[in-house]
Amino acid sequence: MQQMTVFDAPGGRAAAIAQAATSLFVGKVLSQDGTTIAYDRIGNGPSVILVDGALCYRGMGQSGQLAKLLALHFTVFTYDRRGRGASGDTPPYAVEREVEDIAALLSKAGGTAFVWGISSGAALAIEAANRLSGIKKVALYEAPFIVDDGRSTTGRDWVRIGEAVAADRRTDAVKLFLKSVGIPGFFVALMRLIPIWSKLKAIAHTLPYDGAIAQDNQRGKPLQVSRWASVTVPALVMDGGKSRAWMRHANRSLAASLPNAQYRTLEGQTHMLKPKAHAPLFVEFFNG
Repeated sequence: MQQMTVFDAPGGRAAAIAQAATSLFVGKVLSQDGTTIAYDRIGNGPSVILVDGALCYRGMGQSGQLAKLLALHFTVFTYDRRGRGASGDTPPYAVEREVEDIAALLSKAGGTAFVWGISSGAALAIEAANRLSGIKKVALYEAPFIVDDGRSTTGRDWVRIGEAVAADRRTDAVKLFLKSVGIPGFFVALMRLIPIWSKLKAIAHTLPYDGAIAQDNQRGKPLQVSRWASVTVPALVMDGGKSRAWMRHANRSLAASLPNAQYRTLEGQTHMLKPKAHAPLFVEFFNG
C-alpha cells in the first residue's frame, strides 16, 4: 500500500495538518571552534538538516516554509550559517568550520540525520557527507558547479566580491554576486528599493564563504570523480527543468560522480526554491 503523506490530503486539510505540527523550538549550539550556531527545530520523526545557499538564512529565504511542510514527517532543523542572522562568526574562515557547524547540529539531532542543501548549500552538504559519518542520506538541489563552457567561469567574480567585502562595500558585493549568478541589472536596481536589500547587505560579508565552497568546481572543467568517492550514502541530485543547460549538465555530472546517487530534473522549476514542489520528493526519498 502506498504511504499517504500530508501533501495527499484533500482541499485545505493539508495546510491545516501542517499548521498543527509540533511547536517551534529555537536554540543555539556551539561549534567545535566555539562559534555559536543558531537554529530552529520543528516537527517529529527522523531528523533532517536544511542547508541554505548564499544570502539566505532563517530570516530570509524559503527553508522555513520547507521545514513547516516537512514537519509532520520529520524533525527539521533550519539554521543560520556562520556569519548570518543570530549565529556567530569566528575568523579565520574555512570550509571545514562550516562542516563542523553541521556536525554540531548532528549532535543535537542525536548523532544522525538526513541533510538537504540548495545551491552553495548543496555544495556544503556534499562536503559534509564526505567528512561526517552521521549523515544517512543527502539531497542536493542545483549545486552551482560549472563543468563545461556553457557559461563563463567565476574566478574573477569571486576576487572582486572579496575585494568589495574587504573594503566594506557591501552594496557592491551584493550587486557583483547577483550579476555573477545572472540576475538582470534592472531587477537588481528594483531590489535596492525594497526592504530585502538591507537584509542582503547585512550578510554580504559571508559571500566569500560561498565562493570558498563552490569556486573550485566552477572552472569549466569536469568534476573529479575521486573527490566524493567516500560518499556512499544514498544521494538525490536535482535540478530544475527551466534552469540553464549548464546547471543541468553540472548536476547530472555530480550525480554520476557519486557512488550511490540518483538524478532527477524537476519540470517547471528554476533555481528559486518552491517548497510545495520539493517537499513531497523529500518525504519519498528520505523515507524510501
